[in-house]
Amino acid sequence: MAYRKLGVDNKHRRSMLATQTKQLILNETITTTETRAKEVRKFVDKMITYGKKGDLVSRRKALAFLHNDKEVVDKVFHDLATRYANRNGGYTQILKLTERRGDGVLMVILKLVDETKPEEKKEKKAAKKEK
Repeated sequence: MAYRKLGVDNKHRRSMLATQTKQLILNETITTTETRAKEVRKFVDKMITYGKKGDLVSRRKALAFLHNDKEVVDKVFHDLATRYANRNGGYTQILKLTERRGDGVLMVILKLVDETKPEEKKEKKAAKKEK
């Protein structure tokens, strides 16, 4: 599998990607560079797929990658797995921002896709208008 080196050694890259994956799962949005976002997206999709499987092996693989952070793994296996139960991949979205001032690297917002159906959005808007 081809991957980006991101200018750091293997241990640093793995730790950085795991940390950004945890932050994206907890906060559901992060701001980072475009190349890092494209790498983190792969791991977030893999973690959510593990959550959808829901078996013990998947939970242990997720725990091993996410530095044994049980809070994050519980969120993946309970909240995100049910939210994306009917979706086959593509759980993240990249929104481009401006270039960073210092070195001109393109900055992006990486966020989890909002999995609400259009009918639910219309109902929420109608409820707000009634208030």
